[in-house]
Amino acid sequence: MSIGSLLYAFFLILLSSSRLSHNMNISPSPAPNPASYDDNNTALTIFDVTSFGAIGDCRTDDTSAFKMAWDTACMTTSVDSTVLLVPYTFCFLVKPTSFNGPCRTRLTLQIDGIIVSPDGPKSWPWNFKRQWLMFYRVDGLSIQGSGLINGRGQKWWDLPCKPHKGVNGTTQTGPCDSPVAIRIFQSSEVKIKGLTFKNSAQFHVRFDNCYDVVVDSVTINAPASSPNTDGIHIENTHNVQIRNSVISNGDDCVSIGAGCFNVDIKNITCGPSHGISIGSLGVHNSSAWVSNITVTNSTIWNSDNGVRIKTWQGGSGLVSRIVFRNILMVNVRNPIMIDQYYCQTKNCANQTSAVIISDVLYANIKGSYDLRSPPMHFGCSDSFPCTNLRLEDVDLFPYKGQLFENPFCWNAYGSMQTITVPPVTCLLEALPNC
Repeated sequence: MSIGSLLYAFFLILLSSSRLSHNMNISPSPAPNPASYDDNNTALTIFDVTSFGAIGDCRTDDTSAFKMAWDTACMTTSVDSTVLLVPYTFCFLVKPTSFNGPCRTRLTLQIDGIIVSPDGPKSWPWNFKRQWLMFYRVDGLSIQGSGLINGRGQKWWDLPCKPHKGVNGTTQTGPCDSPVAIRIFQSSEVKIKGLTFKNSAQFHVRFDNCYDVVVDSVTINAPASSPNTDGIHIENTHNVQIRNSVISNGDDCVSIGAGCFNVDIKNITCGPSHGISIGSLGVHNSSAWVSNITVTNSTIWNSDNGVRIKTWQGGSGLVSRIVFRNILMVNVRNPIMIDQYYCQTKNCANQTSAVIISDVLYANIKGSYDLRSPPMHFGCSDSFPCTNLRLEDVDLFPYKGQLFENPFCWNAYGSMQTITVPPVTCLLEALPNC
């Protein structure tokens, strides 16, 4: 263990002892002095939210205490590192808020306790329904710990505008904005590690316009029936590592939006879920560019999809240099899927333009599939066929029974580098004339 880590553990013990012997629930003015230490190698300053008046009883609104602690920690100077501590054994109710930078030092948000959101739409500010906790322009931010972030999403999922939640299983029109639990916007060198996320109203973690991002060893849980509860979503974000995590939810475990490149996803256990997806891309005739995406050494089980690329008709742009390697499928309905006719209703108009898909490798993908769908589905655009699809050591067997389903191909050009099970004889071998 490093000297910095030993010092940090030492101060956690000191702070816990202090809370046992003193009542620290009264918010002081001015802000309290933080614990600090300097060993000539690491200058560490720790701010405990309970020292700023946070109660931590799961009922009292602790938002202002969190904001005061954040603002104080963010503006601290003359230290190498600042820690904002959310201590163990406490449960903090925090309403929608934005934690803003730039900060004057690298900041670690150490969450060892529980943070809960307001309980449902009626408890939510009417003008703040798209995100719960937002971090804006905070470079060098670490959000880590052994704690839990609980979005209490059930009342959001039950809104009649959600899929199949209306009368007689319908989806009704009307306002349907739901908050993302953690949104990180325009930030760099961001790390999230060790936390558990539960029951977000919508996406659990979202990155927009960020770079140099690491998500490591997180657990994300929501019911399989919960709508739009993606585990991790990235948009216009590059140089990303997502690894060593367990995700189960009602949508994609990981979803990759437009403007993303250099993304490495590995050692993910995903399911039940909708799989790991690139897209959806090209909605409302938009342009989308995605490249250099790798998904490796992962397991997807009891899921609607495995590894998927999905685009809307009418879009433009390019998806290229994609690698799916060393993936185990267990009872997955669509283990390998390209869908260039993605549509969330039954009446999407046919359009000629499309996001181009090229240079996709599927290697060492093995396991079982649900017989309700073909094990491989390559549904490519009439106008812009998929090109250079390569399959290598792909073996997919029915989860139950002995009957194999044939793969589906439409305007898909590629090759089998080795024998696949089942054989993908529907791929077109010659490149289309340009």
